[in-house]
Amino acid sequence: MHDKMRKLGTTDIDITACCLGTMTWGQQNTEEEGHAQMDYAVERGINFFDTAEMYAVPPKPETQGSTERIIGTWFKKTGKRKDIILASKISGRSPMTWTRDGDVQMTRQTKAQIDEAVEKSLKRLQTDYIDLYQLHWPDRPVGMFGSKADASTYTVDYEPFEEILSHLEAHVKAGRIRHLGLSNENAYGVMRFIAESDKGGLPRMQSIQNAYNLVNRTFEGDLEECCVREKVSLLAYSPLAQGYLSGKYRDGALPEGSRKQLFDRLSRYEKPGADEAINAYVDLAAKYGVDPSAFAIKFCDTRHFMGSTIIGATTMEQLKICIDAFSVDWTDEMEADVNALHQRQPSPCP
Repeated sequence: MHDKMRKLGTTDIDITACCLGTMTWGQQNTEEEGHAQMDYAVERGINFFDTAEMYAVPPKPETQGSTERIIGTWFKKTGKRKDIILASKISGRSPMTWTRDGDVQMTRQTKAQIDEAVEKSLKRLQTDYIDLYQLHWPDRPVGMFGSKADASTYTVDYEPFEEILSHLEAHVKAGRIRHLGLSNENAYGVMRFIAESDKGGLPRMQSIQNAYNLVNRTFEGDLEECCVREKVSLLAYSPLAQGYLSGKYRDGALPEGSRKQLFDRLSRYEKPGADEAINAYVDLAAKYGVDPSAFAIKFCDTRHFMGSTIIGATTMEQLKICIDAFSVDWTDEMEADVNALHQRQPSPCP
C-alpha cells in the first residue's frame, strides 16, 4: 500500500509518506497493543517509526522511556530492526529532569546529557543505532506549542549550535546515529544549524518535526522557504490537531478514553475561533463524503514540502482510518475549498 517513498532530507534514506507515531504506548496503550500497531503498520508497507526518550505522554517519571522499551521488545521479538527507519528524540531545555541520572537542574543538550540520552535510548530500543536522532525542542528558550517567547529569554545562555552539532557528530562517527533532525524549531534555528554544518563540515539537520495541520499552517511562513531551499524534510505531527479535526470533540463532546477526557492538555486547539474553524473543516470533509480524519491527513500528505505525515492512534480502528487516508484522491476542488476556509481564518491554532 505504501509504495510512495520520499527521500529524508539530502540522505539516501527512503521513508514512507506515512510515519507511525508511538507516543501513547506505555500510557494509553499497552505493550501488546503497541506491538499489534507495529505489526499492522509493517503489513501496510510503512517503514518509518517515530518515538522519543520522553514518551509516553503526558510526560511523567513513571512512564518515561516506556515507548522506546515497547519498540525494543518488538524488535527483539520480530527481528525486524533492519526493515525500519527509526526516529527518536532527545529532550531540550526543560525542568523535566527525571530523564537524567544524578542532580541536574534542567534537561539540556550538553555533551554529557546527549551522551547519556543516546546510550539510554539505544538500550531501551534494543538496537545499536538510531536512523534519525532529533532535538525534541531547542536548548535555547523559545516560544513553543502556540506560545510566544518572552523578550527576557533572549538574554538566557544556551548551548551553541556548533557545539550541539559537535556533541552529536561523535555519535554519528561511532555509528550510533545515522542522521540528525530538529523538532519544534523555528526558521532562525534551522538556518543557524545549517550555517554551522556548512562552515565546519558538521553533520547536517535533515528534517524538522513540527506541528502542521488544517488549523495550524504556520510552517508555510519562513520555515517553508528555509526547508525547501535547504532540503530539510518536514515530518508533520498533529495532522489531526490532537484529535480535534476528527470531529470527536464537536459541540463539547468528551469521548471516554480520549486524550482530552483523560488528560485535558489540548489547549493549543482551544483558542478563540478554533471551534468555528475546526467545525468548518469537518463539514467540508462531509461535503466530499470523506472521513474527517482522512481528509485532514490527506491535506498534509499533498503538500509539496512534506517529508512524512506522522499518525498516532490508540485503537486499531483509528489506525486503519489514518493509514487509509493516504489513498484518498485529493482534488482541485478540495484544495480550493480548504484554501478559502484558510483565508477566512488563517491558522487559529498556531
